[in-house]
Amino acid sequence: MLDSQVLVLNRVFQAVQVTSVRKAFSLFYKGHVRAVLPDYSTYEWENWCDIPVQPHDEVVLTSSMAIRIPRVIALKEYDRLPRQEVKFSRHNIYIRDGNRCQYCGRRFPSAELSLDHVIPLSRGGFSSWENVVCACLACNVKKGNRTPHEASMKLIAQPKKPRWHPVGHFGANKFHPAWRNFLDVAYWNSELKSGS
Repeated sequence: MLDSQVLVLNRVFQAVQVTSVRKAFSLFYKGHVRAVLPDYSTYEWENWCDIPVQPHDEVVLTSSMAIRIPRVIALKEYDRLPRQEVKFSRHNIYIRDGNRCQYCGRRFPSAELSLDHVIPLSRGGFSSWENVVCACLACNVKKGNRTPHEASMKLIAQPKKPRWHPVGHFGANKFHPAWRNFLDVAYWNSELKSGS
């Protein structure tokens, strides 16, 4: 339960990221955040601990009480806009491609995948969202230092930079129900870039 997810908002209630219940409780107890309910009411730690726990509430048990888990928290001193870029990393490429080899289409555990440069570095390719894909070891060896066309292989999807979202790459069915109001607001109020 302590490793489950909590939505983090900035001071003006824009979704910034997701953190663990463990980290949320630490920030909450130290006074850096307030708990936020779906009706936008906020609570300091002391007030939150006084709320009676209902049978359907998710709780953390201490030696003296059951404390309701806040599923949304708002940072008291952070009002910057959320980061709008997805970091180019191995982990995020695996997430973008769904741990699926982009040549054979099969899913693999991360440990059984490698990254492949569609246009090899030695042939003028770059390490970028548009040129790096997940590949199983067998497909990566088969392709070698060639382009997919030269290796008679086809990409199942053209690689592209993923769009940023405050809660990362969770599917809509993985959002906690308490997050819905805040993510809908984030969706409708986010700035659109020209050409998108």
